[in-house]
Amino acid sequence: MLTVYIFVTAFLLDLAMGDPRFITHPVVLIGKVIEKGEQVLRKITTGPGSEKIAGAVLTVFVILTTYLAVFMFLKLIYSINLWLGVIVNVWVLSMTLAAKGLAAAAKKIQGFLNKAELSKARKAVSMVVGRDTDNLSAQEIIRATIETVAENLVDGIIAPLFYALIGGAPLAMAYKAVNTLDSMIGYKNSRYLNFGWFAAKLDDLANYLPARIVIPLLLAAASLLKLDTRSALAALKRDASKHPSPNGGIPESLVAGALGIQLGGLNYYFGKPSPRAVMGDRKRDMKISDIAATNNLMLLTSSLALVVGAVCLLVI
Repeated sequence: MLTVYIFVTAFLLDLAMGDPRFITHPVVLIGKVIEKGEQVLRKITTGPGSEKIAGAVLTVFVILTTYLAVFMFLKLIYSINLWLGVIVNVWVLSMTLAAKGLAAAAKKIQGFLNKAELSKARKAVSMVVGRDTDNLSAQEIIRATIETVAENLVDGIIAPLFYALIGGAPLAMAYKAVNTLDSMIGYKNSRYLNFGWFAAKLDDLANYLPARIVIPLLLAAASLLKLDTRSALAALKRDASKHPSPNGGIPESLVAGALGIQLGGLNYYFGKPSPRAVMGDRKRDMKISDIAATNNLMLLTSSLALVVGAVCLLVI
């Protein structure tokens, strides 16, 4: 029951508070370790092969260090006092979740769009997507927002909950290290094609099960919200495999089908065009309110994941 309490309370704490700005987020510290590690290892690489080895070494080091640091920290706190340990455990686990932050970011973008403040909307969306945003139209901003909420449903909420379920806060934070490595060195450009290869592949592997666990959860949430589950399932079967990520196409295609809109298309990264396969059928044009609908779908799917996870813990 104590484990269930920690699991549920951490989720509710994230929904209530998100990531307080007055506390340095663990992901920031992980990012600094990655940055410093890359600087050191780059000095001893001599070619593509050595870059792959160096990147793999950095990836394993960061993940193991993160896991052990959280594990030993919690063990120390628990040795001082059980309930202090529980409180700190809840706090650490909540820091691996991003439901509040993701929803707030999308809502902020929606607010700027409602006021027709495109420059502010572009700046806000640039904080949550990797694509170029300087010249995005209102429709493209809506699409970018919906796509990032859909994709981050997996790596920002479902995956951390999944790893917390099987390994507690240490494993959930280790997963965040994998995710951070991919976001920092997992690019397929000239600088990181070899150095970040292992991190990118490991991130795909780490998200494989969570991305598929989300299918019944998201379909159930869409049904409860009276969205088009039949079209969502059709889009999943037809379009998910077209996505460049083996996992990203799953939530994006489901959301596109459920809302009756079409995601994907042409993006630009560092000034270079990057065509993406379309997801879903364009039954209508996207509306600003579709951002709120996607937020609702994300939050309900996350809540269902929490309930299923808590039941699994009780059964175990």
